[in-house]
Amino acid sequence: MTKTNKELPLEQREELIRTLKVRFEKNMKRHKDLEWTQVQAKLEANTEKLWSLNEMEVTGGEPDVVGQDEKTDEYIFYDCSAESPKGRRSVCYDLEALESRKKHKPENNAIDMAAAMGIELLTEEQYRELQKLDNFDTKTSSWVQTPPTIRKLGGAIFCDRRYDTVFMYHNGADSYYAARGFRGSLRV
Repeated sequence: MTKTNKELPLEQREELIRTLKVRFEKNMKRHKDLEWTQVQAKLEANTEKLWSLNEMEVTGGEPDVVGQDEKTDEYIFYDCSAESPKGRRSVCYDLEALESRKKHKPENNAIDMAAAMGIELLTEEQYRELQKLDNFDTKTSSWVQTPPTIRKLGGAIFCDRRYDTVFMYHNGADSYYAARGFRGSLRV
């Protein structure tokens, strides 16, 4: 995609910023000590990142600020929907896994979808950080970045929360389920 394809019209940018502001103010426990005016200034200065946040929003991710990297002065957004984003479920892990399926191929894969959106899959560590903020994926699960050693052997990892505990599991990278999607992160 070219940069021009990643620009939201002004009205859509303003609507997204309003949505993000309401979510930010409603969920202050996710980002204690951060001020919306500073976040908004960063968003307005990074229209391509707004495009990515909009992609997270329209696929059901409900992105919100979960922290700030003081070294890079970037705000960190994660998908904070209660369950794995609805518009990103029923996907296998990556293109190699998708192409290896002989029958009943899913429409897409998590790695390519995230790249097209301009975001990254959460790592297991990031997923566990997210779960400290609230209970997520109590009925669904989310693919997370898989170490190359596991992926090389045909596997991929995903996480969820059951029995008030965060679990990390493995599956064949080519598997896909209606209740499994992926959560992303974006730095602005």
